[in-house]
Amino acid sequence: MTTTLVKPAVPVAGGPGRRAASVLTLAAFEARQLALQIPVVVLGLVYLVYVGYQLLGRDEGMDAYPVLHDADRATQGGPMLLCVALLACVHRAALLNRRRGLEEQLSVLVMSPPRRTLAHALSVVPFAVGVALVVGVQFGWAALRPGAAGHGSLAELAVAPLTVLLSGAVGVLLARVLPYAAAPVLFVIALAVVVTLLGGVTGGAHGVQWLWPTVQENGGTPVPGELLGRPAGWHALYLAGLTVLAASVAVLVAGGRTRALQVVTAVALAATVAGVNGQTPGTSASLQATRKAEADRPGKFQTCVERDGSRYCAYPDWTGWAADWAGVVRRVRAEAGGDAVTSRLIVRQRIQEITDLTTDATLPTSSTRGTVTVGTQWGGNRVPEFAVGVARVLVAGNEMASIDMCDARAVTTMWLALADDPTPTDTFRRLRIDDSLTGPAAVLTPDGGSMGVSAQATEVVRELLDAPHDTITARVKAHWPQLTSPRTTAAQAAHLLGVNAPKGPDDCGEG
Repeated sequence: MTTTLVKPAVPVAGGPGRRAASVLTLAAFEARQLALQIPVVVLGLVYLVYVGYQLLGRDEGMDAYPVLHDADRATQGGPMLLCVALLACVHRAALLNRRRGLEEQLSVLVMSPPRRTLAHALSVVPFAVGVALVVGVQFGWAALRPGAAGHGSLAELAVAPLTVLLSGAVGVLLARVLPYAAAPVLFVIALAVVVTLLGGVTGGAHGVQWLWPTVQENGGTPVPGELLGRPAGWHALYLAGLTVLAASVAVLVAGGRTRALQVVTAVALAATVAGVNGQTPGTSASLQATRKAEADRPGKFQTCVERDGSRYCAYPDWTGWAADWAGVVRRVRAEAGGDAVTSRLIVRQRIQEITDLTTDATLPTSSTRGTVTVGTQWGGNRVPEFAVGVARVLVAGNEMASIDMCDARAVTTMWLALADDPTPTDTFRRLRIDDSLTGPAAVLTPDGGSMGVSAQATEVVRELLDAPHDTITARVKAHWPQLTSPRTTAAQAAHLLGVNAPKGPDDCGEG
């Protein structure tokens, strides 16, 4: 019997071009396999449906007037579940050979473990590109709206696709460090626990908060872009560095020892550290001083235009809305009488001093005669609220004087605001805090406060909205001095306007 000894095959190294091509070929194959995984398919469809629903629903109300430096970061949270699915499926794919006992057989191939590891990390690139396209559509849809204001940030828009890349890199790293099927689930749970504990211990410190891939800070009233104070560029650098670092460490653990890999790992580590360092500091003293200055002295930071004898002042991001504001002022003036038809108004945009980006602001009420406050949101209920704001200044002279109106002036104000509204009764209901059409209530105003309307005034306004428009307008103009006098009651206003008068004295309780 003759025994033949055969030495194990030694991987044959091709040229750099061939090695790169083999990695990309395997990455493309693994990407196709990922696209067939049920969690990726289901959560990918959920993400697309979620985005589609948002886009189709943003054609009216305040969504028709998006603020782009809020819209950019609103793209970040959508793909998070998809990222979790990709992390788990990439981890599973990277362990497939180990689970099937093929590591020994594959070790004789030209495709070495380090390069197979890199291919798995690159397999999520098509998904990152897809998410980037979706993000582009989301933001482009908002940016192309005629009422769009402000400017977006490329760094904010990059967060979603960078998070997808990070999920793939972490999945591969876990496969090399923790080659167990349950590792992704345990990792996600452990990460959530650690973040929660750190948040509790540090009181939600700025630096800890920004270690998470997405920090949306949504829900607050929009503020000028220069006052956001978000370290978006540093955060994008942090995510990019962390992604490359995770992938590089995974390749190192798999046996990669090339000089190029070591350099890439060192650069990625430096980028990650720089990103963390840059995004850790909270709001600087200079930024907080600027925020206070723009809230307290808005005129110094605004651009003003003249329209129809009135002045419209807005922060640079919102100058395009002046025409919409002027249209409301023109409509309200058309129903007024006396000097209100020609009196000069100053419509001034205001913000509250900013403490965070998640709080709805209550704007200061102005005591300056002829000044109307407007906020940084428009569309939907903000339009009739602004109409009330204009009307109360035309009737009472200034916003502060309108707070305690409990007489005919409340009736006149609501008529001016609602007379030319396409759905006046429904709008009247939406303006009232209690969403009713009976009894006393507070009516919303653009400064975030309210104006009291008595039960008697409410009855008169409902009567006016059911009466012929031209007839009431003529009577308002004819009796303007009496209708804007604090000595005239709601019942007397009803007699002057020719509608049924309510019984009892004016009661402006908020009900």
